[in-house]
Amino acid sequence: MAKIETFASLDPATGIEVGRYPNTSSLEVFKIVTNAKSAANSWEALGFVKRKKILLKWAALLTNEIDVGASLITAETGKPISDARLEFTLAISHIAWAAKNAGRILATQSRPAGILMFNMSAKVERLPYGVVGVIGPWNYPAFTPMGSIAYALAAGNAVVFKPSEYTPGVGSWLSETFKRVAPFDSIFTTITGLPETGKALTESAIDKISFTGSTKTAKIVGQICAARMIPVVLECGGKDPVIIDRDADLALAAENTLWSAMSNAGQSCIGAERVYVHSEIADKFIEIITSMAKQLKTGVTESDSYGPATMPAQLKVISAHIKDAADQGATFILGSPNSVHERYVDPVIMCDVPENSTAVTDETFGPTLVINRVANMSIAIQLANATRYGLGASVWSKRSGEKIASQLQCGMVSINSVFLFAAIASVPFGGIKDSGNGRIHGAEGLLEFTYPRTIVRPIFKIPIAFTTFKRTEFANKFIIKLVKMLYGHKRR
Repeated sequence: MAKIETFASLDPATGIEVGRYPNTSSLEVFKIVTNAKSAANSWEALGFVKRKKILLKWAALLTNEIDVGASLITAETGKPISDARLEFTLAISHIAWAAKNAGRILATQSRPAGILMFNMSAKVERLPYGVVGVIGPWNYPAFTPMGSIAYALAAGNAVVFKPSEYTPGVGSWLSETFKRVAPFDSIFTTITGLPETGKALTESAIDKISFTGSTKTAKIVGQICAARMIPVVLECGGKDPVIIDRDADLALAAENTLWSAMSNAGQSCIGAERVYVHSEIADKFIEIITSMAKQLKTGVTESDSYGPATMPAQLKVISAHIKDAADQGATFILGSPNSVHERYVDPVIMCDVPENSTAVTDETFGPTLVINRVANMSIAIQLANATRYGLGASVWSKRSGEKIASQLQCGMVSINSVFLFAAIASVPFGGIKDSGNGRIHGAEGLLEFTYPRTIVRPIFKIPIAFTTFKRTEFANKFIIKLVKMLYGHKRR
């Protein structure tokens, strides 16, 4: 079989080719990573202040050309242009935050040596890994990978980025704009290609991988990297619950939950997929959200609510989940199994869906929403946690939001809001269980792309030596006596 040299990027709304990109070979990937290793040393040597200036220049450039980037996102994902602009604004804010805060967060720290080592100085440095490989998704092709790219660059790493084969144009444009402000080549490089290109990146001489995608693929990436002891960040899917207590602002909860579930055609890992609403106010909530959902329009214009499914294969998953819910007796408040079309999916809202239905247990990644009634918040919390995922959640209550949030097994919770933990650059983003491990964004994101190095040294000599074969009996007795004096007394 002949090797595929290039591949097409298609507009999911029309199926028309919008660009053609290199299908980068393994050998080319290995060479690019090698070049990045040389660049990484020079990039680290610039220091935080110079890197900050360069990254802020990049943020300014992206801001001035935001319509160009947004148009690329719309062409490759099908999302409305206003959503594409919003995505880019959030991506830019993360570049700026990482650039401005890296020097403070990653500064060398002095640590206390303790009484036993009272003559020693101790400090901890944070060092970049070298070259970070970023494998990005197609649903948010600028914002999501930027949570790794910007933080890795600010920490002093070079980056090799493999965008999704569905959004190669966005990924290529990101690195092209960076090159306009970069002091030299190979600091941030994009490699386009089909899945084999991404596999090659994990097999290259990379120093760390940050992957965003399905849990199934994440486990494969993790296995490849584990064999070579390469550390990974894995950002995977979710089945995010929404919990609505009886004292919630129902209109606000409905408006935000609908947007969370349906925006970007439901193609959001932190989007609402399951709602557990107190039975006393369930009918009213369902009435409000259904009325709002009936106003949604599919399409790619400024006035449309959401666009087509970006990845055609996802339509089969969405259809299967809806059918499974129907087969198990779900009540369709809006839409039906016939709501899945050739490119678009109409809004679907289902009630009384059994908890073992795939519409409840598996990530749907489409504009569907399950709403189930619960007798109290204890049951809501139990059901919200009864999943193999643990990414995000949303809680709606005027008085009990914090109490409910504290009991949820997930990485992020929005109280009386949705999605906003992703927009706040200072807080970490990530999940637990099958939703992945590691964190991007915030101080944790900067720390994620560095490793600690401890350095200790004596600051003055003492007459007692412990790390020698010439250690005296006096030294042995002294250290035992000191430990007993410090730690041997009984706790009261």
